[in-house]
Amino acid sequence: MPLSTTQKQEVIKEYQTAKGDTGSPEVQIALLTTRITKLSEHLKEHAHDVHSRRGLLSMIAKRRRLINFLKKVDDERVKEIVKKVGIKA
Repeated sequence: MPLSTTQKQEVIKEYQTAKGDTGSPEVQIALLTTRITKLSEHLKEHAHDVHSRRGLLSMIAKRRRLINFLKKVDDERVKEIVKKVGIKA
């Protein structure tokens, strides 16, 4: 489920580390978390949608890889983004 442009801009504005930042791991993790949440709601209604479930699992894996990368770089940033987004790490 793609995010609308306005939703995406709101998430970027909230999680950016500097003005104009759209590619930092924090922003990417927040965008993926928003998409994962939205897709999870879709799958609650449409339990047999296997193609979307596969996409969901790939997004979860990508978010996990970003968190692992960020953990190598700076553990404090990981703790902050995990707490802010509301996921377990």
